[in-house]
Amino acid sequence: MNTLTVSVVTPDGQVLENDYQMLSCKAEGGELGILPGHIPLVAPLTINAVRLKREDNGEDLVAVNGGFLEVRPDKVTILAQSAEVANDIDVERAERAKERAAQLLESNNPEVDVERAKLALSRAMNRLNVAQR
Repeated sequence: MNTLTVSVVTPDGQVLENDYQMLSCKAEGGELGILPGHIPLVAPLTINAVRLKREDNGEDLVAVNGGFLEVRPDKVTILAQSAEVANDIDVERAERAKERAAQLLESNNPEVDVERAKLALSRAMNRLNVAQR
């Protein structure tokens, strides 16, 4: 069966590279499903999970916190600000980040950067959702 090589890269280095049957992710323009032979494409990604269908019909999940997706017919590269494979996520750390962000948003402190706190909460929730699947 046809596969495509998926590579997830962050400023800290490569997070994942493997062959998959399909990739599903959420770009700023909506949900994307990528199969081998897909037309070339570049799209900005949102904070969300990337689902990767393996040849054994299993699924790998990667928590991606923004970045870009580059699609070529036989390879997909995700350049992300940060990304974690589900098994590598420190759930306790993500819970603490979620609590901190929620407390900042609830504080009503005028010195709190609300947008930054909302992004931190979204990243923490994404990591927790991926880790729990």
